[in-house]
Amino acid sequence: QVQLVESGGGLVQPGGSLRLSCAASGSSSSLYTMGWYRQAPGKQREMVAIITSGGGTKYADSVKGRFTITRDNAKKMVYLQMNSLNVEDTAIYYCRMWGGDYWGQGTQVTVSS
Repeated sequence: QVQLVESGGGLVQPGGSLRLSCAASGSSSSLYTMGWYRQAPGKQREMVAIITSGGGTKYADSVKGRFTITRDNAKKMVYLQMNSLNVEDTAIYYCRMWGGDYWGQGTQVTVSS
């Protein structure tokens, strides 16, 4: 059974940084595109960043230049380095894996002074 577990969320001040991690188990995650999505209160879930099995990346315009998605296929991990955070980045962040459309339970990121 495929399981995605996110970690690394928390409370950070504007301008700060966080690194989210997603651990994939129960599948050959290295074969699939993976990504990070987020959902803020009262808003629809949106794509933040995705990374293909070959390492190609795509970012939402709102996070370009601030966020970086990477993966370690040997460890079955996907990471999201978030820098220069602002209050608009406050949301629950979800890890997603294609090849069956799996989602993690989410991790809360709160940017506040």
